[in-house]
Amino acid sequence: MARFPKFTAADRGRRVAEAHSVAVIGLGRFGSALALELMAGGTDVLGIDVDEELVQSHNGELTQVVRADSTRREALEQLAVQEFDRVVVAIGGDISASILTCSLLLSMEIPAIWAKAVDDQHGLILEQLGVDKVIYPEKDMGRRVAHLVRGAALDFIEIAPGYAMVKAPAPSSIQDKPLGDTGLRRTHGVTIAAFQHGDQPWDNADNRTVLTAGDTILVVGKTRDAEAFAQLL
Repeated sequence: MARFPKFTAADRGRRVAEAHSVAVIGLGRFGSALALELMAGGTDVLGIDVDEELVQSHNGELTQVVRADSTRREALEQLAVQEFDRVVVAIGGDISASILTCSLLLSMEIPAIWAKAVDDQHGLILEQLGVDKVIYPEKDMGRRVAHLVRGAALDFIEIAPGYAMVKAPAPSSIQDKPLGDTGLRRTHGVTIAAFQHGDQPWDNADNRTVLTAGDTILVVGKTRDAEAFAQLL
């Protein structure tokens, strides 16, 4: 059985800022994708699910994967879930199990608990319990796709309510001259954070950056301003 590092209460601040080990409870589509991506990034992952078939399907893919009932405190304690830097409750099909699992984890003083919510009411309950971060995968993806469908942006990420980062082609109006001479912030209310020439690696942009036809940019600003700028040709 894989062993995960143990920490003392004095390590709590560091563990919140830097996660080396994560327990993912619920290995459905979202939980599985999250766990595998964490593994790809070098994070140790414990996967937990009540479905034996799901558990077996991840055997060898995660640091450790276990069939267990997360609504039982003794099961969580036996797995030493409290020793992990973060725990993500990715249970979506059983709201009661999600809420009870989060309640148990909160009583175990986990450094940081993230939980998936299937709707606003579920999310409100999780927030009231004291879950550190409530996430809405389906809702967030729907909003992201809506922004892409209605515009010319190549990608869209809302960093905070009303503030976004948009990937888009560089418009002709800012090509072939330093960005510092374009007056972007004054005229469009946005900042270009990074750029890519063709298939070359992405690079940070500054006032001396000169964009050319075919370049791709990352535009940062208020959502409405960033989207409007992405429509320029």
